[in-house]
Amino acid sequence: MQITSFENQKTGVRIQPGFAWDEQDAYLFDIDGTLLRDTSRIHYKSFAFSIQQVMGLEVSLDGVSIHGSTDTAILRDACRQAKIPAELLALRREAILKAMRLKVAEQRHDLRLRLMPGVEDALRHLERKGALLGVATGNLEEIGWIKIEEAGLRHWFRFGGFSDHCPVRAELVGNAARMAREMAGDAARICVVGDTPRDIAAAHANNLPVIAIATGNFSFDDLLELQPEVCASSLAGLLAHTRVTP
Repeated sequence: MQITSFENQKTGVRIQPGFAWDEQDAYLFDIDGTLLRDTSRIHYKSFAFSIQQVMGLEVSLDGVSIHGSTDTAILRDACRQAKIPAELLALRREAILKAMRLKVAEQRHDLRLRLMPGVEDALRHLERKGALLGVATGNLEEIGWIKIEEAGLRHWFRFGGFSDHCPVRAELVGNAARMAREMAGDAARICVVGDTPRDIAAAHANNLPVIAIATGNFSFDDLLELQPEVCASSLAGLLAHTRVTP
C-alpha cells in the first residue's frame, strides 16, 4: 500500500456570514474525494467482480453515476443498466455485498491511497477544539473503515454512517447525525464535510450545515452554486484562510 498527499495550488474559500466552521460540536466526513483517494480502483472493480462471482453476469459501471452515490445505489444502478431484474438482485444482494467486502479486505494492502491536502491538520485542529469526529460515506462499513485504517486516520474517528442499509445518501447522513447526537447530546451542532453536490443535498435534507471541499471531481464553482455554508478549494486552504482571518 502506498500513501501520498495531493498538492493543490489553487485556493478559494467562501464562508457564509455568521457561520463558524470550526466551532461545531460534531463533524461527519465523507471519505472518497474528501479525506482520500484510492488510485488502485480496487473498490471500484469489486462491483463487477462480485456480481460476476455471485450471479455469473457481466456488468459495467461505465455510465453509472458514482460520485457522491452509495455502494448500494451503485450496485442497484449497475444492475438496472445491465437489465438485471430487480427481483433477482434482491435475492442475491447480500451475497454480492459480502463478496465486495471480502474482495477489498483481501486486497487492502494493495490500496494506493492519497490523502487530500490538509486532512490531518484539519482533523487535529477540530479535535483540539473539542469536536466529535465521525464519517458519513457511501462506502459499505467494512470497506470504509479499511480505507480509513490503511490511510492511518482511524484514531481520529469515533463512529460512522455507511451505506450497507442506506441506498439514499440523505438516510446514511441522518443515521450518522443520530449517532453524533447520542454521543454529544441532543443539542449538538453537527456539520457535514464532503466533496460532491450529493453531500450538500444530503446535509441540507437533514437541516445540517455543510463544508464543501473541491478536492474530488467537482470544481469550487460547481459546489459554490449549491450554497453550502462553506466552500473551499481544500481543507488546507480553509485552514490557511482561518489562520489569517482576524
